[in-house]
Amino acid sequence: MTYRKMLRERLPKFNIMLFNYCITSNHVHLLLRPDPSEALESLSRFMQSLEGDFSQFYNRRKNRLNAFWGDRYHATMIEFGEHLWKCLLYIDLNMVRAGVMDHPREWEWTGYQELMGLRKRYCLVDRVKLLEHLGAGSEESFRKNFTHGIGEAIARNEMVRDAKWTENLAVGSEPFVKKVGLGIRNRMKVKLNKDEKDRSTWIVRESGLPNTYS
Repeated sequence: MTYRKMLRERLPKFNIMLFNYCITSNHVHLLLRPDPSEALESLSRFMQSLEGDFSQFYNRRKNRLNAFWGDRYHATMIEFGEHLWKCLLYIDLNMVRAGVMDHPREWEWTGYQELMGLRKRYCLVDRVKLLEHLGAGSEESFRKNFTHGIGEAIARNEMVRDAKWTENLAVGSEPFVKKVGLGIRNRMKVKLNKDEKDRSTWIVRESGLPNTYS
């Protein structure tokens, strides 16, 4: 797929690591780790290059002029460890929530195949750094736990869209989101809230936006 090829070419160019992804016909989830020294700048350049070039490719192919994606990308900062783990699961369950598949392994355009070691060529996910940021042990133990987490979510029918991953500025523990909030208050008005569904999780969002948890 052209989008995945373009993604693979740009990750090293912009010094960005990919931890998970899900590509659909109308949107994409990317779990990225940019260079900390220039995180916002490199991420912005990366997304402009990726989305701009793919739109041009698609427009030439279909003889059209519009942007491929309807909206500009939104970035949410996620704390390492527990919250990174929950986001990994959420991304891989995207097409199950949509009712397209019964299990992530059935959707080719997701990171699940790579995380499980099933995809060997043209891989995108940096599994070594992912395990490091999760505080996980071996790949074998990660896969065992990830398989269990996916199966448990499906068994419990936890398939409701969770806006905290896609509509907030940051997700994590209270100290993490307070630090993020202090860092961006000079650029925009923000507010900190506990997640109404997961009381151990805090979020940072723009002031004036409604709380959406569905």
